[in-house]
Amino acid sequence: MSKRGLIPLLLAPLLLLAGCGQEAAQAPDWNLYRGDLAGTGYSALGQINRENVESLGPAWEYSLRGADGGANSQATSIVANNIMYFPAADRIVALDPVSGREIWVRQIEEGRPSRRGVAWWPGDGENPARILFMAGSNLHAVDANSGADSAGFGNGGVVDIGVPYNSVPLIIDGVVIVGANTPPGQPGGIGNPRAFDVQTGDLLWEFASVAQPGDPANATWAGDSWRGRLGANAWPFYFTADPERSMVFLPLASPIPFAWGGDRAGDNLYANAIVAVNLHTGDYIWHFQTIHHDLWDHDPPAPPSLFELEDGTPAMAFTTKSGYLFLLNRETGEPILEIIERPVPASEVPGEQTSPIQPVPSAPADLARTRFGMQDLVSAADTNATHAAACGELLDSLGEVINLGPYTPWVHRTPDAPQRTTLLFPGLAGGPNWGGVAIDQATNTGFVLAANLGTFGWLEQAEDQSWVLTTPRPPGFDVAMGDSRWPCQKPPWSQLSAVNLASGEILWQRPLGITEGLPEALRNTGRPGRAGAVVTAGGLLFIAATDDNRFRALDAESGAELWQSPLPGRGNANPMTYIGADGNQYVAIAATDTLLAFSLPD
Repeated sequence: MSKRGLIPLLLAPLLLLAGCGQEAAQAPDWNLYRGDLAGTGYSALGQINRENVESLGPAWEYSLRGADGGANSQATSIVANNIMYFPAADRIVALDPVSGREIWVRQIEEGRPSRRGVAWWPGDGENPARILFMAGSNLHAVDANSGADSAGFGNGGVVDIGVPYNSVPLIIDGVVIVGANTPPGQPGGIGNPRAFDVQTGDLLWEFASVAQPGDPANATWAGDSWRGRLGANAWPFYFTADPERSMVFLPLASPIPFAWGGDRAGDNLYANAIVAVNLHTGDYIWHFQTIHHDLWDHDPPAPPSLFELEDGTPAMAFTTKSGYLFLLNRETGEPILEIIERPVPASEVPGEQTSPIQPVPSAPADLARTRFGMQDLVSAADTNATHAAACGELLDSLGEVINLGPYTPWVHRTPDAPQRTTLLFPGLAGGPNWGGVAIDQATNTGFVLAANLGTFGWLEQAEDQSWVLTTPRPPGFDVAMGDSRWPCQKPPWSQLSAVNLASGEILWQRPLGITEGLPEALRNTGRPGRAGAVVTAGGLLFIAATDDNRFRALDAESGAELWQSPLPGRGNANPMTYIGADGNQYVAIAATDTLLAFSLPD
C-alpha cells in the first residue's frame, strides 16, 4: 500500500496564526476540514514548492469501498497528532499518514457515515481526544485513539440531532455545531443549525433559519407562509468561526420548494443569507441576504472565508451559485466594496411575486457566465462540427429559449402552448459551489473555481394546482459526446479565478480541465467541477475537482500549471496537506473511491 515505512519522529507543536484568532493547524497537522477556523484552505507549509513540485509522486493509496459498494467520496481528510482520519463507504478509519496503514477501523452499523469528512476534538483533562462525525441524523463521538464509543457523550456515544446532516461538524470552544439536510419531499425537521456540548452531547442552542414570530425578519414571509417551511437549511460541508468575537457564520439555503414562491411572498429571511450568530448561545448578530425570494436554488454553497485587510478590518469573502463573490466586514455584515441592488426581470407565472431587485457586487466582476445570447452558441471552430450540430439540434428541439441575464425567471408553459423554456446561467448547480474561497494569507488573494453550465426549465401547473419546475431530460445545456457531456456555449466551461480581496480586481483567470475528445489546440476548455483548492506558502494551488480526473498544482501567482497527476476517479473533494512523522510534506486527495497521498521522492 505504500512505498515508505513509518519513521518515528516527533515534530513541533501546532502554530498559531494571527488574525481572527483562529488556531490554524499548519505544522505538522491539518486538523480542521479547511485547515483553520477561518476556512481559508491555506497551509504555511512550503517544503513542496514551485521549484520542486514537478517531482511530486504517489506515496500511498487507500480504498474507500465498502462491502456493498463504493464511497463516491467528497471528503477531505484531517491529520491530528500523526493520525489521519477519514470516512469511507461504511466505516470511519484512522490511518498512518506516512504509509496509509490502518490504525483502527470503526464500522458503522446503522446508516452511512458522512461522505464529506469528520471533526477532531483534542480532549481535556477529563476526556481523551475524540472524532465526531455524522451518520444520517446521528452525531457520533468516538475515541480518537481507538474508535471506541466515547463514554458520556449522548446515549453511548450517539446523539440523534433530529434531522439528517451529511457534512462535517464544527468544534470550537467546547461547542459542536451541525447543520441539516432537508431534501424536497422528504420528511424531517426544519433545517435549523444546532449546537451541542462536545463533552456531553447536550443541546446548547438552535437557530431558527426560517424567521419565527417575534423576530422582525418574520415579516419577510407573507401570512403564515413561514409555518412548517422546509429549506433555508445550513447544508454546507463545513462552518467557519471567529473565536475572538465569539461568532460563527451560517450559510443558509433556499426555501423549499424553490422554483415557485407564490405561496411565500416576501424576501423570505433567513433563506439565501449569511447569518452571524453567537457561537455560545446562537443569538442573532447580523445577516446579509444574497438573493431576495429565491427561485433558482442559488444559495451560498460554502461558508465565508475569513481574513484581515491591511488596515485591520475583519473581513470575509464568500460566493453564491449565482456566480458572485461578496466581500463583507465580518464584525458588522456591512459591504467592504459596494453592493448594488439591481433591477431584475419579473416573473410571468401566475401568483408569483418576484423581488424587483437583487444584490450584485460592484467588484469583483462575475466569476461565472451569467447570461447567454445566440452569439455565445458554440461553433465548429470552437470544438468540432459534430458537437456544434448537436447543440443546434438541442436548441431547435426546445422552441423559444429565453435568457434575460442574471436572475432570469422560469417561463410559464401552458398545455398545448408552443414550446418555450428558460435557459438559466449559471445553472442549478452553480457557478461556484461547495469548494469555498481559498485565501493566500500572505497576499489576501482569493481563489474560486466556477462552472459555466446552463439549465433549461419552465413551470407548469399540475393537476393538484401546484407549480412544478419541468426540464428536458437531461436538463443541462449540453450534449453527449462519447463518454462525457460537452456544454453548448463557447468555452470556457469552467474557470479558476484569482481575486485581490482588498480591491476586487481579478488578477488572473484560466480554464481548469481539458476535454479529451478535442485536438490539442482546442482541448483546454475547462471542465465542470464543484470542489475547491488549497493554497500553500510554497506558492502553489492544489486542486482536482474537474471531471477529467486529474490532480493539478498551479503557480498561485500566475495560474500556470506546474504539475498534474491522473486520478483513478473524479477528485470531487477539497485536497489537504500535512507533515508526516518522517518529516516530509504530503498532499492528499479523495478520488471517488480512493484516497491518495503524494510526496516528493526520498
